[in-house]
Amino acid sequence: MSVNDHEDCGGCSEYRELSRRHFLAGAAAAGATAVVPIFPAWLPKVVLAESADTTRDVIVSIFLRGGADGLTLCVPFFDANYYAGRPTIAIPRPDSSAANRGIALDSRFAFPQAMNALVPAFQAGHLLIIHASGSIDSSRSHFDAQRFMEVGKPRDQSIVTGWLGRHLAVTTPMRTNAPLRALGLSSGLPKTLVGAPRTLPIPDPANFAIGGAAATRDQRATWLRNDYTPSPEPVRSASLDVLNTIGLLRLIDFAGYRPANGAVYPNTSYGRGLRSAAALIKADVGVEAIQIDLGGWDTHSDQNPLSGSMYNTMVNFAGSLGAFHADVIASGLAQNVTVVVLSEFGRNVRQNGSFGTDHGRGSCMFAMGRDITGGRVLLNNWPGLARENLENGQDLKVTLDHRDVLAEIVKNRLGNPNLSVVFPDYVPKTWGVTR
Repeated sequence: MSVNDHEDCGGCSEYRELSRRHFLAGAAAAGATAVVPIFPAWLPKVVLAESADTTRDVIVSIFLRGGADGLTLCVPFFDANYYAGRPTIAIPRPDSSAANRGIALDSRFAFPQAMNALVPAFQAGHLLIIHASGSIDSSRSHFDAQRFMEVGKPRDQSIVTGWLGRHLAVTTPMRTNAPLRALGLSSGLPKTLVGAPRTLPIPDPANFAIGGAAATRDQRATWLRNDYTPSPEPVRSASLDVLNTIGLLRLIDFAGYRPANGAVYPNTSYGRGLRSAAALIKADVGVEAIQIDLGGWDTHSDQNPLSGSMYNTMVNFAGSLGAFHADVIASGLAQNVTVVVLSEFGRNVRQNGSFGTDHGRGSCMFAMGRDITGGRVLLNNWPGLARENLENGQDLKVTLDHRDVLAEIVKNRLGNPNLSVVFPDYVPKTWGVTR
């Protein structure tokens, strides 16, 4: 199940159904992943002593589920049509006298006050915002739009693996004997990671264990190991890998973890998830990819980005990601990390009668890391918010395919040039997202 600290935000019935379907599909996918053949059983001291391949970044993929309003996350305050379409839910211009005025990023775009925790990352040149971006598929269905983005190919129902899962499937492990290459911080494996070897859904790494009484934990683990060791492949390796992962995570002191640079993670499931991700990355045990979701973005009513529902969701999003930046990226205390953030679609340019926004098209993406060309808002072009410039007369157009951003990160930061496998039947364009 997706991380979601604000589940009841006026979301549509399809999104509530999607949450259920996402859990069931993820659980099934996790079972499928468990039978992927892996390398022999893991020896803890060998893995911890082995030097890692540091030429590739660890990737943290964040999905904002529900259709995040990119026009609020990154405000085009220079376009008067933004204010004309949103008379009561717009973010005030940075040069206004309003107490909750936007925070200027440049002469055209601004953060809302709720996103101020990401200003240090932007000013350090580590945070890039990619506006008027998204999927070329025009679906306004949460389920279809999310699926197409996660599998890396729009309008294709035949693909069952995720873009990040395929990346991991065609690359060698960064640590040869690591039992865990990737994890989804969720109860069911996110579609993005389906198909990845040695990958599990682990909602809370600090408490990943075999169910039952603590007093008999070791005896049960020994029984399971002895029972599955003579099993045929791939059952044997998959089962032992889970047991070895449990042993690996027990070596990491998640509860006693102290973030660097005085970073404080919000005490939300999303904040705790990124804190666990930071501890896992710094433990340097071979994890290459982490997927985490944040819901609460389906703001059909009472959006209120100044003090209400969306404000709280943005505070959680930015506060947690800002803490991760200070702790992991700015500190330089871990292997190089790249973060990418996306959502299935944006929202309508004009507010509705319930003081919210309905499903739209273009939104914005975020990329963060020491080798991301940040400190700017990247555009293919700004299509404009005048009615005649909108898609179907109502939505910000998508002018930059989200796969362009992901592909550049996969090639330049994850060291995988095999983009035709990761993004089938697509030739990405390069926008200078990475160094």
